[in-house]
Amino acid sequence: MKKLLFPLLVAVLIYGIQQYQATEPHDVPGTASPYEATPTVAKWQSGEQVRGSGRVTRILSDDNEGSRHQRFILELSTGRTLLIAHNIDLAPRVRSLSVGDTVTFYGEYEPNDRGGVVHWTHHDPQGRHVAGWLEHRGQRYQ
Repeated sequence: MKKLLFPLLVAVLIYGIQQYQATEPHDVPGTASPYEATPTVAKWQSGEQVRGSGRVTRILSDDNEGSRHQRFILELSTGRTLLIAHNIDLAPRVRSLSVGDTVTFYGEYEPNDRGGVVHWTHHDPQGRHVAGWLEHRGQRYQ
């Protein structure tokens, strides 16, 4: 039994470190203001995990086709806009969201001609995708 304990502890430690690195966002150096996602959003790649914050400029109707998504537009300090598509079948809806509010996000980026979309702002119940989140008024939604 004692021979199994040490390898088991090492395995649990390695697993924990891997999970932390896979799910915890890392600060982007050089972020200039609370509305800036990164200094150069243009360098974001399709499918990349990104983190930032912006000001809500528009609240859109929910997308109810397939998985339901709460949708809104954020403007970053650079003037660039992002559509946030937050899956409300897997995570709670962001409550009391208003134009002018600040929302911090961590999710997967997909570029488009209007600035891009951030989705996967929630946990993955199957554990296959990095968990994302939204923060609004001190509350985390994931």
